[in-house]
Amino acid sequence: MNVLFRALVALLVLSPLACSAAEAPTYKLGEHYMRVREVQSPLNPAKIEVMEVFAYSCPHCYAFEPDLTKWLKKLPADVEFTRQPHTLGQPAGALRNKAFYAARMLGVLDRFHSALFNAIHKDGKTMATVEDLRELFIKQTGVKAEDFEGAFNSFAADAGYRRGENAIQAMGISSVPTMVVDGAYFASPGSAGGGFPGMLKVTDFLIEQARKERSKR
Repeated sequence: MNVLFRALVALLVLSPLACSAAEAPTYKLGEHYMRVREVQSPLNPAKIEVMEVFAYSCPHCYAFEPDLTKWLKKLPADVEFTRQPHTLGQPAGALRNKAFYAARMLGVLDRFHSALFNAIHKDGKTMATVEDLRELFIKQTGVKAEDFEGAFNSFAADAGYRRGENAIQAMGISSVPTMVVDGAYFASPGSAGGGFPGMLKVTDFLIEQARKERSKR
């Protein structure tokens, strides 16, 4: 009886430990994340690409920035993060996106990106004209007006914006913000569940999935 009692006590003590063991979350294709309609090749094949598809006019994308910034601080070495602006079919969106590519060409994207978001959603400015964008660009980045004009009106900026729109359409993405992993799968706050943190958890899951898939090639 004493042996049986000790065994029962041991079972009761160990049970909470067994129940508290964290299990890796399982997410389902078609429910928590989707496969893109047309797979896109990463800009850097040596890295797992995570692309944020966003729009400067989108208040949800602006609200997502703090969560995204924290997440990026823990980005693994084998992962490369990129941003892909979406016009959402708005003429002003095309101008903002060309300014995005101009900023990237001139090496001042980090400063301009947050400044443009703040101008629209914090300061209530429309930022819908070239003049507005030029003024903000010069003020926030220190770039000369002629350098902005040259980059903004360049073939490279126009081609970048058009290529980005075509890629978004080819992938079948219709809402923002959306996170695309390795050009093959994407998740949104709605599909992932749990809002922005939920979308980032699914993104982490997809990164690990992409890592395993690459190891088999």
